[in-house]
Amino acid sequence: MTARLIDGNALAQRIRGEVAARAAALRGQGTPPGLAVVLVGDDPASAIYVKHKVKDCEAAGLHSVLEKHDAGISEQALLARVSALNADPAIHGILVQMPLPKHIDPHRVIGAIAPHKDVDGFHVANAGALMTGQPGFKACTPYGCMKLIETTGIDLRGRHAVVVGRSNIVGKPMALLLLQAHATVTICHSMTADLAVHTRQADVVVVAVGRRNTLRADMVKPGAVVIDVGMNRNEYGKLCGDVDFDAVREVAGWITPVPGGVGPMTRAMLLVNTLDAAEAACR
Repeated sequence: MTARLIDGNALAQRIRGEVAARAAALRGQGTPPGLAVVLVGDDPASAIYVKHKVKDCEAAGLHSVLEKHDAGISEQALLARVSALNADPAIHGILVQMPLPKHIDPHRVIGAIAPHKDVDGFHVANAGALMTGQPGFKACTPYGCMKLIETTGIDLRGRHAVVVGRSNIVGKPMALLLLQAHATVTICHSMTADLAVHTRQADVVVVAVGRRNTLRADMVKPGAVVIDVGMNRNEYGKLCGDVDFDAVREVAGWITPVPGGVGPMTRAMLLVNTLDAAEAACR
């Protein structure tokens, strides 16, 4: 068996097309959707990621504002900028790129973003809404993972899903979204005694720990759906995920590549959240 690839690039392109149509309708009503991206410092990976986000906005017809701040900006000054963006009616979504410099508390910054503009889905109000099954913004990476799983046609009801990783950004919201889809969910992490015992039972495995080859072929149930959220470099500098892709592909039924899997979908769902915010503002 060779797993079928889940093409994140193709799905993200389709979603961006849908976003562009919705954005055009809003512009026709005199309300161009607006996203503000705040970048603090000069982290190369963050700069590249932000560049892609701004480019995606332009391609989809969204109004984008990129604010770049020196790494030495004070927490108070950054919070003031977030407050100003909260009050700007032309901005419907606010994203503060992580990580932030060590002297700035990311929880305070995220908490300062108005929940109705928190298109990253990290504010406690949106996290709480997900926890309780209420409407709110979903964290972009898990949201994109769910869309990727949907393309396989698998019915998650009653299926066993294993999430490897328990971060607030991916692992925890991923587990909650799978629960909402009526899957039976197991969360594994660095303290899990025998990871393979759990992953071998899984119909769906989502791996998000930031460590190469966390999931190997002998840890996968034949025919399983494998979603690789990781983003690493191997010894040759080549981009790779958390999954031993070549080996696991021979066992799994479906698998996401790195690059070209989850990454494009994270950015696509950011656009979806921003459009949702803009449409809500027009009601």
